Amino acid sequence: MNRTAFNKLVAWKTAPDRKPLILRGARQVGKTWLMEEFAKLEYSNYAYFNFDEEDELKSIFESNKNPHRIIELLGLLIGQKIIPAETLVIFDEIQECAEALNALKYFRERANEYHIITAGSLLGTLLANPKSFPVGQVNLIDLYPLSFDEFLAAVDEPLYSYCAQIKKGQQIEDVFHTRLLDAYNYYLIIGGLPECVESWVQYKDPQKIQQIQNELVTIYENDFSKHNGKINSGRILLVFRSIVSQLAKGNEKFIYGCLKEGARAREFEEAIEWLVSAGMLNRVYNVSKPEHPLKAFDQLSYFKLYLFDTGLLKHMAGIDNAAILLKSNFQFKGALTENFVLQQLQGQFDVSPRFFADGRGEVDFLIQNGTEIIPVEVKSGEDKVAASFKSYIKNRQPQTAIRYSKRGYTTDGNITNLPLYLVGMTKRMI
Repeated sequence: MNRTAFNKLVAWKTAPDRKPLILRGARQVGKTWLMEEFAKLEYSNYAYFNFDEEDELKSIFESNKNPHRIIELLGLLIGQKIIPAETLVIFDEIQECAEALNALKYFRERANEYHIITAGSLLGTLLANPKSFPVGQVNLIDLYPLSFDEFLAAVDEPLYSYCAQIKKGQQIEDVFHTRLLDAYNYYLIIGGLPECVESWVQYKDPQKIQQIQNELVTIYENDFSKHNGKINSGRILLVFRSIVSQLAKGNEKFIYGCLKEGARAREFEEAIEWLVSAGMLNRVYNVSKPEHPLKAFDQLSYFKLYLFDTGLLKHMAGIDNAAILLKSNFQFKGALTENFVLQQLQGQFDVSPRFFADGRGEVDFLIQNGTEIIPVEVKSGEDKVAASFKSYIKNRQPQTAIRYSKRGYTTDGNITNLPLYLVGMTKRMI
């Protein structure tokens, strides 16, 4: 599969201010595959070390802080010399060895000629705690599930080639519009987790997809139960399992009372933070003012949570494939579409999306593009513009407004309707 993050790795390799790299992302999004593929294509050789599988590795870091000595010992361990800039050193599941994490700062300070890339499950939860890691001594790249564009490239390369060449203002022929909407529907079912996409490419068997998704949910929930930190693993599980019912409420914010009777924010806020840091959930804050800079107006107690992969959300919600493929309406359809849109917007803009609700109506998302604030409406079908969205535009007169739907690519005044399959190209279309 072609991953857009590969280009970021290439840029990291050649950057004059390169530091040891951490590839951050939820479990099963393809971190190990990407690191090894990058090593095979961009380096003469690579040395792969997995701290979860090789316990003896830990002793090297526990007894040494000299990075040159560490490299020497690692070379002896694998029986080959590790050459600066020619050998990529990969530390996988590095969260299993705190000393190895800490050693990255010594590589940065005293042995930066070595190219080192690391990854691991739940690494984000460690990085969220400054005491766990030397902040400022590493480069960070976030890896998400496959975007719709990456998915399309894997399952239908000719259609992807057409889609990738669509330009701002271009008319999209009906035949391609229909085919791209069909691919979008498939994405809602399959999602962007590499194992699911690979299975679909190979077998085209929806039952296999369902089985993989079921197994993945079990893996994630087992990860929660293994968590031995100060955060109660049962609370993490309650939050994770509540996402479907929370999103089914429509436009409401996250409600703690839906987790259990009498639940309070102080009981669950650390569990939410853990899931967000682990890359399992995406949090979107409501802002008190839809103005630049959005972060300044975050209402920290007023937010929504979305799942990191739309296909997994569809599976957890128990939505039948026919409901998506046959264009039937069901209550959860809007939430599923919002989850898709947010997933595709991840990483496109410097500031993550927000939403705006002031009691008179709601704008699904706000995008900050430079100093411009762009209101976004999400429609799961071809519905007309909502009254609250029209009211927002009338009152605030934004330069640009975006409506994502299954309609064609059109512009009406300052409202641009982007088909849902173009969400990933938003930045170049505005």
